[in-house]
Amino acid sequence: MACSIEYIDYICEILAPLGEVRYRKMMGDYVIYVNDKCVITACDNCAYIKKLKCIENLMTGSETGYPYAGAKECYIIDFSEQHRVRKIISILWEELPFPKKKK
Repeated sequence: MACSIEYIDYICEILAPLGEVRYRKMMGDYVIYVNDKCVITACDNCAYIKKLKCIENLMTGSETGYPYAGAKECYIIDFSEQHRVRKIISILWEELPFPKKKK
């Protein structure tokens, strides 16, 4: 089951205070960018973020899962605490690279 556009809009609305937020449909699911860095993979109305050391203590007790077959295990982010979500994404954003330019 793919994500609903309402779910994607909800995520983007929460992340809007962090800067430019956009999304892109990829094989039935979505990736969400903040200031040109991919921070969330959304599949089946679930938001996945990379498991990185920099957010480990903030994600203690969080669910984990796989956004698609063959993917690495990710944290599933809960959007009920919007301030916490923005803090996690801000920290994550600092650690993630910008996408490589296509030649």
